[in-house]
Amino acid sequence: MSRRLKPEKRITTPDVRFNSVHLQMMINRIMLNGKKSTVTRHVYKAIDMIGEKTGKEGIEVFETALKNVSPMMEVRPRRIGGATYQVPSEVAPERRITLAMRWIINSSRARSGKSFSEKLAGELMDAAENQGASIRRREETHKMAEANRAFSHFRM
Repeated sequence: MSRRLKPEKRITTPDVRFNSVHLQMMINRIMLNGKKSTVTRHVYKAIDMIGEKTGKEGIEVFETALKNVSPMMEVRPRRIGGATYQVPSEVAPERRITLAMRWIINSSRARSGKSFSEKLAGELMDAAENQGASIRRREETHKMAEANRAFSHFRM
């Protein structure tokens, strides 16, 4: 029951260095005030740091972190007869990536001290090892969905 026309999806071009669409999406989401070159420098520096610290390819750690943080279930509010129920539902693949990126960016910004590239590198390494604030966020989301399983018959 769509009310309006859905805008067509914009195609993101892959980034220059690793040819990764997800990395380019991450750069675009971190960007503030249109300063793309600054953000790109920070992100590449973070990926290089990850490579030095873990001994693995930085881009692989990034992909693993994204996969680990992305949620399978979430709750969505649904009004039925004057009451609002939190109905658990599957997360669409595109939204999974979006949420994962948003949580990683927010938790790396919230980390203390240091430069942004160090914070981002730290958060990505933690997420790749199933630790850190962004993973905790995913766990909370899953717990909410699990707790409200009784309302799953009110499917969206």
